[in-house]
Amino acid sequence: MRLAEIELRIEQACRKAGRKRDEVALLGVSKTRSSAEIRELYEAGLTRFGENYVTEAIEKLDQLTDIDPQWHFIGPIQSNKTRTLAQRFDWVQSVDRAKIVRRLGEQRGPEQAALNVLIQVNIDREEQKSGCDPGQVDQLAEAIADQPTLCLRGLMAIPSADDTGSGTREAFARVQRIFESLKGTHCAVDTLSMGMSGDLEDAIAEGSTMVRIGTALFGPRNER
Repeated sequence: MRLAEIELRIEQACRKAGRKRDEVALLGVSKTRSSAEIRELYEAGLTRFGENYVTEAIEKLDQLTDIDPQWHFIGPIQSNKTRTLAQRFDWVQSVDRAKIVRRLGEQRGPEQAALNVLIQVNIDREEQKSGCDPGQVDQLAEAIADQPTLCLRGLMAIPSADDTGSGTREAFARVQRIFESLKGTHCAVDTLSMGMSGDLEDAIAEGSTMVRIGTALFGPRNER
């Protein structure tokens, strides 16, 4: 089963890095995947799932009300979708600008637990990619801290696809340094989301606490 294979990869990467296995969470990236596939993995023991497209995600949430996975939004955020994100998700990993922080904070119900958020960092400053500039992290973190319905948990990053080998690992190391600085000023920060199917070992070696795995868990991606 692919889940067992990924668990073994994470365990081996943690051992090589001198870390404990329970220091790294596994997030199944379920975009374009069916509710049945998510249910199968949930019943096999995977409890966290990440979605990129709001409309598609809500269809699945509505179809899977009999199970209780932790739902993460990991895609680019459109302003007109923030209410749905604020009210239906447990985590939003792709917060990258103050307008989104304000809208999520205003639209999260006061009766709900605080929405866990990660700041997405555009670590390689790619024009076509979402995420804030590394130099804007502290300012964005303060904006999140000012919203009582939000809880800043850490950072998310996707290095450039042009980074390979040592370049990818160096990018992960830069994110980790920003993460350590953020931990020093915001007490709830504990999550560094980085690493995917092809580079989870390098991410874990550089301090990732959550890897986002799609293809290696589900197989080749379905077309939307």
